[in-house]
Amino acid sequence: MPQTFTSIAKMGDFILKTPALSKIVVPVAHQFVKFSGYRKMGLRFDDLISEENDIAQKALSRLPEEESYARNFRMIRAHQSSLTHHLLPKTQWIKPEEDTPYILPFLLEAEAEAKEKAELDNLELVKS
Repeated sequence: MPQTFTSIAKMGDFILKTPALSKIVVPVAHQFVKFSGYRKMGLRFDDLISEENDIAQKALSRLPEEESYARNFRMIRAHQSSLTHHLLPKTQWIKPEEDTPYILPFLLEAEAEAKEKAELDNLELVKS
């Protein structure tokens, strides 16, 4: 079964609520973020979510205009950095407190709507 954004969010909540798992997974996650280097290119974590499915497209279309422009700017700036093989100056790196989920609520909402639509489309009526 493919993982959905909802299942990933629930898994993350479960890990954070379980002290033993949290002690192990959170430091590993912080190291992963550090080594991945996306913040050094001016990207936030939600900028890495693939846009190539219908749910992500719907969520992106629901973003507020200023957030959409900011996302596009970050993506263009990261592509430019990649093409020139340079990282951004340290003053332009994304700080951990700035790296908050901005598209996740829209993804979860769009996914719930798609699930509800699929259930209604496949509804079976039972005659009694």
